[in-house]
Amino acid sequence: MLEDLVSAIRTKQAILFAGAGVSMTVGLPSWSTLIEHIADELKIDLSDFKGTDLNHLTLAEYYRLKQGSIGPLRSWMDRNWTIPEDTLKKSRVHELICKLDFPILYTTNFDRNLETSYDLHGKDYVKIVNAKDIARVREGVPQIVKYHGDFDDDGSIVIAETDYLERLSFESPLDIKFRSDALGKTILFIGYSMTDLNIRFLMHRLWKTWAGSGYERDRPQSYVFMLRANPVEQAVLEQWGLQVLMEKDCPPEKALEKFLAKLSKAVEQDETGV
Repeated sequence: MLEDLVSAIRTKQAILFAGAGVSMTVGLPSWSTLIEHIADELKIDLSDFKGTDLNHLTLAEYYRLKQGSIGPLRSWMDRNWTIPEDTLKKSRVHELICKLDFPILYTTNFDRNLETSYDLHGKDYVKIVNAKDIARVREGVPQIVKYHGDFDDDGSIVIAETDYLERLSFESPLDIKFRSDALGKTILFIGYSMTDLNIRFLMHRLWKTWAGSGYERDRPQSYVFMLRANPVEQAVLEQWGLQVLMEKDCPPEKALEKFLAKLSKAVEQDETGV
């Protein structure tokens, strides 16, 4: 099952798309922590709401309305979501991502963990947050594309409900870049629960583009790594042309590391023929 993915990585024809699950392997707070912080700052009693009545998107939108800006929340997230370098040095997941040497990495994470890991492993890269950064791309240098923004730029962050709805137009400079990058390459999604509406919409739009081209059979295979079996999700994702990958009989907290290690070993063997 991994043969096509391994080949695409080895020939630099694969893109990595990394979500919150990647940063959570080194202790990044969950979205529930963000909800609790916003509620505390705005004096909201969460016991007044049922579990599904509030999500971080709506709460962040409310925060912006009340505070006039997302800036203070961004500053709090930056302080609390910055992982010490010593912790990142010990992260096998981040080490393996660096080792796999994808030419382009997209991430919906605001944090700097991927960039810091590249720095710690002595790897050059170009960080892309906006249209201006696209002009800085250099041949042979990996690109880290901050698809939902970066802590260094408040205006780039996609965190509130309006931000997400505006991104559904799929016409921002980074969206156009993604379509160009992704149409001819294999994509590997890791660190996603597949509940992110933007990502699901992105997958669907990519599938529709190929389906309408008349050349759907020529589309490179793409993959989603999932921590747990979910036959409903698997059926929908496979309809959109994404192969679901899992590590069976492995604790969820170790599954991504085990998968990336297996993938890295396969790429090395493919390169050496041993």
